[in-house]
Amino acid sequence: MDVKGKNVLVFGAGISGIGAAGLLETHGASVILYDGNQKLKEESLQEKLGKGSKVRVVIGELPCETLDTLDMAVLSPGVPTDLPIVQEMKKTGVSIIGEIELAYQFGKGDVLAITGTNGKTTTTSLLGEIMKNAREEVYVVGNIGNPYTKVAGEMTDQAVTVAEVSSFQLETICEFRPKVSAILNITPDHLNRHHTMEAYIQAKKNVAKNQTEEDYCILNYEDKVTREFGKNIRAKVLYFSSQRKLEEGIWLEDGGLFLSFGGNEELICHTDELKILGTHNFENVMAAAGMAYVYGVPMEIIRDTVKSFGGVEHRIEYVTEKNGVAYYNDSKGTNPDAAIKGIQAMKRPTVLIGGGYDKDSEYTEWIESFEGKVKKLILLGETKEKIAKDAENCGFTDYLFADSFEDAVHLAVAQAVPGDAVLLSPACASWDMFPSYEVRGDKFKEIVNSL
Repeated sequence: MDVKGKNVLVFGAGISGIGAAGLLETHGASVILYDGNQKLKEESLQEKLGKGSKVRVVIGELPCETLDTLDMAVLSPGVPTDLPIVQEMKKTGVSIIGEIELAYQFGKGDVLAITGTNGKTTTTSLLGEIMKNAREEVYVVGNIGNPYTKVAGEMTDQAVTVAEVSSFQLETICEFRPKVSAILNITPDHLNRHHTMEAYIQAKKNVAKNQTEEDYCILNYEDKVTREFGKNIRAKVLYFSSQRKLEEGIWLEDGGLFLSFGGNEELICHTDELKILGTHNFENVMAAAGMAYVYGVPMEIIRDTVKSFGGVEHRIEYVTEKNGVAYYNDSKGTNPDAAIKGIQAMKRPTVLIGGGYDKDSEYTEWIESFEGKVKKLILLGETKEKIAKDAENCGFTDYLFADSFEDAVHLAVAQAVPGDAVLLSPACASWDMFPSYEVRGDKFKEIVNSL
């Protein structure tokens, strides 16, 4: 990609936008960093761009005359493609790509990409650890919190990039082509952004859009969407299953994780050797192990890494036990399906904290998964009344409303008795109260540890 002398707009001034602006400037583009959020401070953004940066910062409304000068626009993941200003740019012939496409164009080496509704961060983190134990130059990037654009310029041809990619990022790819991809599962999420399930599914499928017969795609056999998808793609497909033995693939059987590939069958490890618990995590291990194996990593390295892997922060994370009550941080449970996994992992009567930003999700299945485990539900945020209504429709009335996040935690503490668990697993995004689920999880841990 040649951007020298071109006028490029980077839309979105978060960490990925800052990374994109820096990458473009390095390659000779004339860059405007734009964000519609008027609360942002130009001085602060200039500071993040670094000394000597000539990137022009625009906050609030983008002048019409600026649109007329653009050659290209790079959208940060949080920017919807159906915004009127984006549609206007398309009409005027401005080339529009996403931050992940930009990084891919300037990056080097091979890409291993993971997407799916749930399990992405755990799988990406684990695969990143496997690759670090197998290769010299490894980058773990994407939706996991480390912008791809920030490191793309550092890469050599020997680089291996392990990327967590969201549906938002996959909407705007052009040439992005992973050597190995994976779709872990697909359940309803982000429908406020994609509007229909069909559009959401299509965005996820884009991870394999440019793959060829030389590449691999790892898919969940027990997910109807991904199983069918595997029949119609050019990449070689390897399935994983938590419910049945596969002739070729990775599966769970009698407490062991097995892999069959190219006529060889091997035991990866026994589940009781893992530090991460629950069938959903066994699926994440299978996906990461399968990706590494088809890429050529020896089984010995895979086996040793998965057995030592301790999981990721904010995903069913044990915090502490106080006065006989165990506290768990599952702030990454940002949709009902992910939050169901949090409940399933609990072995004690549970006081559950839920609610937050509304992504147009349905909460009935989540509530039905309580199955006598959840003794009290503490609700907060903009979804609290919507969830309460769904709860009542399911016959669950043991809920309380909280006025703030701090209030929710203290209410949960008051409801718990020795032998109980308090679980933060909101089934919602954090954006009505916090900038990210990480900040929300950290706040929970801070309050709990101060009790």
